[in-house]
Amino acid sequence: MIITTTETVPGKEIAEILGIVKGNTVRARNIGRDILAGLKNLVGGEIEEYTKLIAEAREQALDRMIAQAEALGADAIINLRFSTSYIMASASEILAYGTAVKLK
Repeated sequence: MIITTTETVPGKEIAEILGIVKGNTVRARNIGRDILAGLKNLVGGEIEEYTKLIAEAREQALDRMIAQAEALGADAIINLRFSTSYIMASASEILAYGTAVKLK
């Protein structure tokens, strides 16, 4: 599956637009990560526990979007975007979305 943030796939022609595809996940922090993050917050620097949590969530959302595109028979996803939204005090949604296309 070709995935791009651009409107076209270089060197390829779009034969058909299949529609919008998306994948999302909602992730919550856990007490173990919060304790470590709280300690890290005291000394400053990257809070690696949260960086890892968000990276895992982004990959899961991307995988779900790709599965939806594959179900439509897509060859590529163009205009890939990510969005994050706040759900509640300790949970956020990660959304990956783009346009599924067939290539010539």
